[in-house]
Amino acid sequence: MTALLRIVSPVTFTGGNLPDNSRSRRGTVVKCSNERRVLFNRIAPVYDNLNDLLSLGQHRIWKNMAVSWSGAKTGNNVLDLCCGSGDLAFLLSEKVGSTGKVMGLDFSCEQLAVAATRQNLKARSCYKCIEWMEGDALELPFGDCEFDAITMGYGLRNVVDRDRAMKEMYRVLKPGSRVSILDFNKSNQSVTTFMQDWMIDNVVVPVATVYGLSKEYEYLKSSINGYLTGEELETLALEAGFSSARHYEISGGFMGNLVAER
Repeated sequence: MTALLRIVSPVTFTGGNLPDNSRSRRGTVVKCSNERRVLFNRIAPVYDNLNDLLSLGQHRIWKNMAVSWSGAKTGNNVLDLCCGSGDLAFLLSEKVGSTGKVMGLDFSCEQLAVAATRQNLKARSCYKCIEWMEGDALELPFGDCEFDAITMGYGLRNVVDRDRAMKEMYRVLKPGSRVSILDFNKSNQSVTTFMQDWMIDNVVVPVATVYGLSKEYEYLKSSINGYLTGEELETLALEAGFSSARHYEISGGFMGNLVAER
C-alpha cells in the first residue's frame, strides 16, 4: 500500500508582499511568504538528518511530549498541521492505531514527498492510516469540529496570520479536544535568549553551512525574535475561543509547547 498524497488549497503567498493581516495586533510583522515555502522545499532532503544532528536527537523527545499533550487516543481522527516530513504524524498514528486516521497537512510539496516516502518504508499497520495533503494552514479544507486532536510542530511561527491559524484550528477541533503546538520558545529571560542566539550563530548555521544551507537556517534567529512569548501564545489561544491554554517551557526554556482545549 503506497502513501496517499493530495493537493488541496495550496498556499499562494507572493514573495515580498504581505497581506495587511500579516501585522499582528501586537505590532510584529511575520515575515512569511512564498520565499519561506521555497526554503522548506529546498531543505527537505536533509531536514531530518539536520534535526537529529542539531538537537542531538532531543527533538524526538520534544515531539513525543507534544503528541502526548494532544490527548490523541485509539480510534481518533487527528490532524498534524504543518507536518513537514511527518515526525509528529507518525507518532500520532501510533496513538490512534489502525482504527484511527491521521491527516498530515503542509504547504511544502517536497516535505510531503519525503513524508510519503518514509511512510512507504514503514511496516506497522498504524502508519497506513496517514494521508498527506498540501494545503493552507489559514484556510483548512475541513469541516467544523472534525478532529479529536491537533498537533503543530514548528509551524505557527512561520504562518502569515497567527490569529487566523489559531481560529482555524479551533474551528476544526471537536469540543473538549486539545491542540498541542511545539516550537522554539521566545523566552523573557535574557540568559536564555543569549544562549539561544549563540547556538544559532555558532552551531546551527555553521552545521547547516556544511550542507550548503547557511542562508536557509540564518532566518531562525529573526523568526524566533518575531515570535510570541508563552504568555502571548496563551492569550492568542483564548482570544481564538479556546476555553483554556497553557504554555510549557521545555529543554531549559529553549523550546516551548502550547496546549489549548476547545
